[in-house]
Amino acid sequence: MARVKVKRRGIRIPPGYLLFILTLICVLLMVLTFTTDAVPAMLNGVAGYTIMPFKKGLTEISVYANQRADELKRVKQVISENEALKSRIDELTQENDRLVENRFELIELRTLMDLDAEYEEYDKIGARVTGKDPGNWYSVFIIDKGEDDGIKEGMNVIAGAGLVGLVIRTGPNWSQVRSIIDDRSNVSGRMLNTSDNLIVYGNLESIKDGTIEFGQLADQDDEVAVGDKIVTSNISDRYLPGIAIGFIKTIDKDPNNLTKSGTLTPVVDFEHIDAVLVITEMKEENLPE
Repeated sequence: MARVKVKRRGIRIPPGYLLFILTLICVLLMVLTFTTDAVPAMLNGVAGYTIMPFKKGLTEISVYANQRADELKRVKQVISENEALKSRIDELTQENDRLVENRFELIELRTLMDLDAEYEEYDKIGARVTGKDPGNWYSVFIIDKGEDDGIKEGMNVIAGAGLVGLVIRTGPNWSQVRSIIDDRSNVSGRMLNTSDNLIVYGNLESIKDGTIEFGQLADQDDEVAVGDKIVTSNISDRYLPGIAIGFIKTIDKDPNNLTKSGTLTPVVDFEHIDAVLVITEMKEENLPE
């Protein structure tokens, strides 16, 4: 069978009619706009559903971006201020360290000046400690003055409130000092109030308890007491007389019932010695220990 072709024709509106219809619609909308609120309300409704959410979103994004920018600016400012504060803290810390160091140096100098005045009959040279043997105690140490400064072996060394020790070796610009707490040291001393003689022995074990030992003190009943002062003896062949050594802390009777021994608290802090005075005057035939 032969197929029958059906042609579909769309509705065609002449251009003139279309223009007339559009013009009529525009006029009608204009009349409605001027006479009623229907069109503006409709347009506002359409804008409310389409344009306003988009505008609100843009506004929120803009506000958020501005807030983040302000926060970032504040963070950068805080970081900058923090760095400046850290730098200032470092400066203040260094300044404080210098002030503390200067304070201790001032105290140290005043102590040495007082000590110099106390033993004004002796000529002295000031020196700083530049090194010492291992350990906490200044049993043997080095000072920054030597032969070029007139230092000789056998010269007495003082600091704090009295006797430190003896120069045992010298170089052009350095000297080695052995203190009275060293195990190889012994000092001829005497009781200041009774003039009785005794021997002060160095002992690195007892100094851990803040004391050094003495012995060979004549047993005089009730004439020697805790707290009595001990100074260097006139009969010492190494040490000049009258230099403070320490104060009696404990007293014991020896088994022979003829002498006493015990411990004393030294007048020098042998754990902290930074500067000393070297007495340039020497006893005749003064020999290092």
